[in-house]
Amino acid sequence: MEARTPDLSRLDTRRRKIYYRATHRGTHETDVLIGGFVAPRLESMTEAELDALEAVMDLPDADLADWLSGRRPVPPELNTPMMREIMADATDPARLAAIRGGK
Repeated sequence: MEARTPDLSRLDTRRRKIYYRATHRGTHETDVLIGGFVAPRLESMTEAELDALEAVMDLPDADLADWLSGRRPVPPELNTPMMREIMADATDPARLAAIRGGK
C-alpha cells in the first residue's frame, strides 16, 4: 500500500492522535515503518483495530525497530494479528523499494 497522508480534517480526535504518534515515534526508522503502515489504513480501521494498533504503538521504539527490521524475532506473546500485519507491510518488497526511493 502506498503511504499517504490521510485527510486529517475528516478524522476524529482519536485517529488524529494515532496518526501523530505513528509518524512521530522518536526514531526515523519507526516513523517510516509505523507511519507508513498507518497512513493509508487509518480512516477505515475499526475501533478494535485501533485498540490493537495502539497496543503495538505502546511498545518500546527500539524493540519495534528490531522486530520490524528482522534483527530480532517478535516474542510469542506480542505476535498478535496486528503485529503480523505491520510486519508484513514493513517487509513488503514494493514498500521497501518505495522507502529506498524506488517505485
